[in-house]
Amino acid sequence: MPGTKRRFLSDLWALTKPYWKSEEKFKSGLLLAVIIGMSLGIVYLNVLFNEWNNLFYNSLQNKDVDAFFRLFGRFAILAALFIIVAVYQIYLRQMLQIRWRRWLTERLVARWLDAHNYYRLRFENGLTDNPDQRISEDINGFIEQTLSLTLGFLEAVVSLASFSVILWNLSGDIHILDLPIPGSMLWAALLYAGIGSVLTHLIGRPLIRLNFFQQRYEADFRYSLVGVRENAEPIALYGGEAQEARGLSVRFAGVVSNWWAIMRRQKRLTWFSAGYSQAAVIFPFLVAAPRYFSGAIQLGGLMQTASAFNHVQNSLSWFIDAYTRLAAWKATVDRLTGFAAALEALESRRGEGLARTEAAPGDGLTVADLHLRLPDGQPLLSAQSLALAPGRRVMVAGPSGCGKSTLFRAIGGLWPFASGTLAAPAGERTLFLPQRPYLPIASLAAAVTYPDAPETYGRERIAAALTDCGLPHLAGRLDEERHWSQELSVGEQQRLGFARALLIAPRWLFCDEATSALDEAAEQALYTLLTARLPDTAIVSIAHRPALARFHQRVLRFTPTPGAQAPYTLEEAATAA
Repeated sequence: MPGTKRRFLSDLWALTKPYWKSEEKFKSGLLLAVIIGMSLGIVYLNVLFNEWNNLFYNSLQNKDVDAFFRLFGRFAILAALFIIVAVYQIYLRQMLQIRWRRWLTERLVARWLDAHNYYRLRFENGLTDNPDQRISEDINGFIEQTLSLTLGFLEAVVSLASFSVILWNLSGDIHILDLPIPGSMLWAALLYAGIGSVLTHLIGRPLIRLNFFQQRYEADFRYSLVGVRENAEPIALYGGEAQEARGLSVRFAGVVSNWWAIMRRQKRLTWFSAGYSQAAVIFPFLVAAPRYFSGAIQLGGLMQTASAFNHVQNSLSWFIDAYTRLAAWKATVDRLTGFAAALEALESRRGEGLARTEAAPGDGLTVADLHLRLPDGQPLLSAQSLALAPGRRVMVAGPSGCGKSTLFRAIGGLWPFASGTLAAPAGERTLFLPQRPYLPIASLAAAVTYPDAPETYGRERIAAALTDCGLPHLAGRLDEERHWSQELSVGEQQRLGFARALLIAPRWLFCDEATSALDEAAEQALYTLLTARLPDTAIVSIAHRPALARFHQRVLRFTPTPGAQAPYTLEEAATAA
């Protein structure tokens, strides 16, 4: 348990330290100082309310009308001050929360997107699930819980110190074996809250683990729902509604099962905490009543004593009241530190895959001593060398599943399970066209020119590229914002990909079955357009149709090598016209 606590505090510090050492530290530090000052001001106002209790109830007991109305005026002033401080404390805390969230979100998003980490995380054995939830929800929850709990704890500590002194002075002595024990009410509050805290921890400890898994199950279920939305058309065409319903039901069953476990544990904790809170209302009166009935204190003293006792007891019971939030906080910290640790592990392995060197300007792209492996370590492809000359066109052929797309991923720097050396001239633009090009949810113009801005090319050039690629019906819709990957057919998306290539005019173009959804006539028309418009672009195409060979000067084939170290090697298969 001590090791677990130390690890949690270490993880918590690792998450909070960067922000408070960043460029935000001065403004946010001043904001935090004001918030803390307001928290201390609330404690001070509570002390004044406690003194007011003594005077007010004594005026009632003494039937002192002048004092009664004078104290009403004093209460109005104290209440107004309390309301102002409480309102602005919450407002400023929310201001700090959004500043901190913005900074941490931008930092984690930058790390997530850096060096293809968002892609490489899929190979981390599922240790980091649902990064979208960790960025969008967990960061917000972490900051809100951190500020709420730490400021609440600070108020509890200051309140405990302040009201302990008051309660000590108000308490009479108790005699045990004829020995006077001063501060009886303070000792009673300490004993009452101590027993409650221990029992709360024993009852509520499983909530930490249960909250962690609840967040995970909820995110998995939401991810499955998004998957159905994103793939609505193929699911509908397959008639896969029943299968999807079963899958969603299984995911949601995890949500429900874990929720029931939380309910049962929360019920036990609520039984105790509710009883504990109700008993705390009457307990100080039972302890202080003998002194009141003996005449040692007046009604005001009794009420002040009870009020001070409740403040001390509430401060000591902060752990009890906050236990459920502490459990959720611990789960959130664990999820964020796990995500950060996964990113850190990827960053420590930066450079996995092909080693990259700079070739002389005008030289081609070469890969030496190439070895591709699967994520489980099984070899896939070995080749002594692969040379791609500037402006030349190469077709890559081979059976399905042999690793052609994996070769493109390795060249693009995505595949970490590769070794060898890739040499390429610096500063030359490379573009990859997969079977289904990525189309952001944006205007059509932005979708066509992605990742560049539409302003780079202008409306006329974008419209002309769409028309040339067989999409004249889209040329007038450049300003429309749609979910284009769902609205356009796969064939239209592939035509749009070729329009993107015409606009960007890369030095190196890799087409991974980029015309697989088109008929042969459309495919040949697009390749004719591509070779005519981009004569200086080196084109490397993965294709299964032999007819495409005539648009390439070389054909490389994945050739089986039984008994060799890897099942495939690359060989020159033919020369096309």
